[in-house]
Amino acid sequence: MFENQAEPSFRDSVNLMFDQAADLMDIPKGLREKIKVCNSTYTVRFGVKLRGEIHTFTGYRSVHSEHMEPVKGGIRYADNVHQDEVEALAALMTFKCSLVEVPFGGSKGGLRIDPRAWDEDELERITRRFAYELIKRDLIHPSQNVPAPDMGTGEREMAWMADQYARMNTTDIDARACVTGKPRNAGGIAGRVEATGRGVQYALREFFRHKEDVAAANLSGGLGGKRIIVQGLGNVGYHAAKFLQEEDGCRIIGIIERDGGIYSDDGLPVEEVREHLVTNGGVHGFPGAAYDPNGAVLLEQECDILVPAALEGVINLNNAANVKAPLIIEAANGPITAGADRVLRDRGTVIIPDLYANAGGVTVSYFEWVKNLSHIRFGRMGRRWEEARHGLLIDGLEQMTGKQFPENLKTLFLHGPGEVDLVRSGLDDTMRTAYQSMREVWHGKEVVKDLRTAAYIVSIERVADTYRSKGL
Repeated sequence: MFENQAEPSFRDSVNLMFDQAADLMDIPKGLREKIKVCNSTYTVRFGVKLRGEIHTFTGYRSVHSEHMEPVKGGIRYADNVHQDEVEALAALMTFKCSLVEVPFGGSKGGLRIDPRAWDEDELERITRRFAYELIKRDLIHPSQNVPAPDMGTGEREMAWMADQYARMNTTDIDARACVTGKPRNAGGIAGRVEATGRGVQYALREFFRHKEDVAAANLSGGLGGKRIIVQGLGNVGYHAAKFLQEEDGCRIIGIIERDGGIYSDDGLPVEEVREHLVTNGGVHGFPGAAYDPNGAVLLEQECDILVPAALEGVINLNNAANVKAPLIIEAANGPITAGADRVLRDRGTVIIPDLYANAGGVTVSYFEWVKNLSHIRFGRMGRRWEEARHGLLIDGLEQMTGKQFPENLKTLFLHGPGEVDLVRSGLDDTMRTAYQSMREVWHGKEVVKDLRTAAYIVSIERVADTYRSKGL
């Protein structure tokens, strides 16, 4: 299909993958087009006086689907942000939310800026002005459009945006729900920073629970001991690598960053690499590892699991044939182009797709949004009651048997769930349930050969059902 053709753009890749799934479904042409197209994109150009002169910035907020509201999606800061990219990401958000059953439509935003080029106070002024332009058009609103962090943004930027909304809507009791990914002291939720990386971990755990799926990737055994290469040690890649190494016993043998890649077959200490990266601005010079300034070559290194966790399109028609990993999990959005996807699938590579694999962020964002609307921390009402009930049960068992309950088990049993425990439990359940819905289609329909197509079929069908219930 892609032979002798130029590499499809990111937006074209999303559309091609949508079409690949929709062609296998019985959906009327008009409804199919409605689900596929992006509803609207707002482009804003605004000026901020900085360093003695006015600087003009360009930003975007795209709404792909309003089959459910509010719409949801991050805002990224990057100097190469453009409309097609934002619209493609908004489409992915629609299908991602649908797949993991969070009640949002898809949206995305971007500001064309290099955040490293500005001081913190300057970045705050830019962010507040960008937020102002979006807020006055209801493109940031608790019940209409709820942004979150993305590449180049984090808790700090979300706190500024939330405060800007509150200043402009002084009587809105739900103002804190206008954005998610906020710091805890500004209405955030425990576990949000780690959420996308944690979701990648839970996705791999669920995959390895199914022997049939593991065998399809020409692997065997469990997750423990698997050799992993991670591309991008930002928030998502760092947390995914850290959890997989420390909690599941995986061996992180390669890490790719902007300045190159490092490799050690004995495994790399993720926490130490992260500290080195933050201190030195790159992985070059990390002791005990082989370094290659062309980090992309590590994408082609032998390993069990490849985790692209940074930018879109890093695996494409130029390098897909050389990728040796039998299992790829897309921690980033769109790291594999549509052309590369076909090449890899034809070779038998199993790909756990982005609209499932990195859905941990939007899932926990949903929990944060619900927390902000309910105005109460999860676990606050029931935690101590549950601990007391468990205590009574242990006392009863000890009286009946005349024996002491094992102290280590007693401590675990008496621990009532706090907010982070409930968040992780909810995320784990979400990732398990979503995977099972995908694999049911993957193994249940003869025409479906891969998880990505299965994921799109599940998502599209749910969006279609919602539109049908509205009378479309």
